[in-house]
Amino acid sequence: MEFQLLETTRLYLRQITQYDAVDMFEYLSNYTVTRNLGREPLNSIRESYEIIANLEYDYNDTRGMRWAMVHKNNNKLIGTIGYDLLDTKNKRAEIGYDLNQYYWNQGFTTEAISEVIKFGFEQLDINRISAVVFLENKASLKLLEKSGFKKEGILRDYIIQDYFPKDVEVLSLLKREYYIESNNY
Repeated sequence: MEFQLLETTRLYLRQITQYDAVDMFEYLSNYTVTRNLGREPLNSIRESYEIIANLEYDYNDTRGMRWAMVHKNNNKLIGTIGYDLLDTKNKRAEIGYDLNQYYWNQGFTTEAISEVIKFGFEQLDINRISAVVFLENKASLKLLEKSGFKKEGILRDYIIQDYFPKDVEVLSLLKREYYIESNNY
């Protein structure tokens, strides 16, 4: 499958490349960003290259698809968004995203998630998109609910963060709900 370029008003959503490692390290080395991702901050640029290599491996193995969110004004990678745990047989995936703190609360992830959801249902023929979010991550929970996701429940001690198990909220959006709510027949 050829990687599909997507576009929003302010973003290009394109395949992540090794050239994005510096921009990725800039924000994934910041604990304020990583505390809600279930990962420790990056300590070296080498770790950015490893993440990018793993994303490429998952894409080539049809286990994931992650876009670089590139700001149109400066051609800078400001975050990533896409499908993790892609399961084409069962037509489901888990959506995930990260964003440079300097671009928070400006609607960039809202723009991107709309295009990625549409692509998942229409091009990948996914039936169910899920998300797991730390309970205290109110901004992400609000974004997902605004995007049509429904809360399903809590997974207890699901992710280890800062050496402690943490609960997460599970949310999902089904294809049939997406088409009913958005009239995208």
